[in-house]
Amino acid sequence: MKYSGKKPDGAIQRNALGRGLSVSVAGARASSALALDAALGRVFPLWKKHSTVMENEARRFVAELGRLKGTYVKVGQMWALFGEHFLPPELTEALHELEASTTPLAWRAIEPVLQHNLGPAYAALVVDPQALAAASLAQVHRARVIANGEEICLKVLYPGVRDTIDADFNAVVRLLKMTRWLKAGRELDDWLEDMRTQLHLEVDYQREARMTLRMAALVANDPRYCVPRVYPQYSGSAVLALEYLPGEAVTSAVVAALPQARRNRLAVAMLDLFLHEVFVWGVMQTDPNFGNYRIRVGETSDQLVLLDFGALSECSEDFLDALGRTIAAAQQGDRVAVVQGLMDLGCLPPDSCADAQQMFADFCLRLLEPLREVQNLPPERLNAQGEYRWGASNLMQRAGKKAAKSTLSRHFTTPSREFAFVARKLTGVFTFIAVLNAEFNGAELLQQHVARWRARQTTRRGEASLA
Repeated sequence: MKYSGKKPDGAIQRNALGRGLSVSVAGARASSALALDAALGRVFPLWKKHSTVMENEARRFVAELGRLKGTYVKVGQMWALFGEHFLPPELTEALHELEASTTPLAWRAIEPVLQHNLGPAYAALVVDPQALAAASLAQVHRARVIANGEEICLKVLYPGVRDTIDADFNAVVRLLKMTRWLKAGRELDDWLEDMRTQLHLEVDYQREARMTLRMAALVANDPRYCVPRVYPQYSGSAVLALEYLPGEAVTSAVVAALPQARRNRLAVAMLDLFLHEVFVWGVMQTDPNFGNYRIRVGETSDQLVLLDFGALSECSEDFLDALGRTIAAAQQGDRVAVVQGLMDLGCLPPDSCADAQQMFADFCLRLLEPLREVQNLPPERLNAQGEYRWGASNLMQRAGKKAAKSTLSRHFTTPSREFAFVARKLTGVFTFIAVLNAEFNGAELLQQHVARWRARQTTRRGEASLA
């Protein structure tokens, strides 16, 4: 299908020059406004105290990213996740607006992608032109296989997205530096390259298919989880075909109405999934978005449906070893071991001062509070049976205050990308459990994983010494 020169309804502007120019204009405007605001603040102290220029320019910048769609939105969402390490709080807060639901592209923009990628196989399907879901880089359509009536989902990459990734990413970084919202530095450069790599991985649908199959194999013998089948005959470089698995969002009224015991089992399954990723598998779903999980509600039991493995990351053995030691030490309240683990994770430099060590150790101990043994849990967070009340704990708010205080300190060191991903994943897992209003203690489950992990480590060291 030839491009007519007119954009289909809702289509992403594909001209890199035009997209880059739009962002540059927004950056120049913001830079001028912020420079004037800073000058007025130096002359009139009360101006600085009451000025809303930073907040307004941040919102304008985010609105421009949303208008341009595609990679710009995805880059903005990534900065929303990790911006507290680099960006002003006004901008980080505004970027979270990009996490809301995305308007899907019109069918006339999507159908040519399906026809080109599937070729003759497209005729074997009846595709619903109404999108089932939409995200920053792709949208999902439900389809039926004509021959056997099977229901499948087609994840379709937006046209032109791959062609604009690098240009869009560079344009956003230039704008952030132009406005001095982003400070240059070697640590930042490493993060930027990691973020760029992650963007390319998320549009590699062949890799995502392999990661989906890998995760399906890992949970194949555990009835608590379900991963959709991959249909390679209906997939292509810009289309990924998966089994349609209906389910409820964790926030739905249907899930909220489940008995306490069933919600507890779902919560334990979510925590156990994370602990398997850390202590057993060495691969981790780093995107904490609730949209990557569904709940299949049964008559008497339920399943977690695991979706979207574009953000599945393989963690190094050294990193997982340090992470395992840090989590185990935090459960025992061993501050010295927690600090050493944070150094090994790259979150604290070896020459960090005592104040910095105390600050980061406090944050880790607060974040991992639900995994402590019951005698070490705050009594006000427990129910009458001595079980931790995840929903009523306000854990994320309390841990967030610790994190905010840490980033304002002169002792703050930008954490490694892997550590930041894990911290974000852990907050996502704990928030998921809190939404379930689960009531259980996580210490025993963690202790089981740590014991098996240490036994495997001992075995490996023994085998290495014999080699």
